[in-house]
Amino acid sequence: MSKIADATFHGVSENSYSFEVYPFDQEFRQVGAVYIVTKRTLKSDGGGSHSFIYIGQTGNLPQRFDSHHKANCFTRHKANCICVHVESDEDTRFAIETDLCRRHITPCNG
Repeated sequence: MSKIADATFHGVSENSYSFEVYPFDQEFRQVGAVYIVTKRTLKSDGGGSHSFIYIGQTGNLPQRFDSHHKANCFTRHKANCICVHVESDEDTRFAIETDLCRRHITPCNG
């Protein structure tokens, strides 16, 4: 499978972050990233809108999803996409994750 689309999301700081959107069952290479699990709904113009389900960060994207501790919550909320912002620096990942979490209410964080 491959990338579905690109998306830009904003944090409470109004900083914008570019994400690549993938189907939920995508296999990833080993990278550090901020990720957002979403339910993507197609719009009439061919684009999509995202309902945020979970925001997280990891130093190893494929390992993180092997047995994610919120997998049942993702299923309950009908997750169908993972949006990925590749970032190797851990401090930067934490800062982006925090910025996004402070702006977006997600049912599976917390």
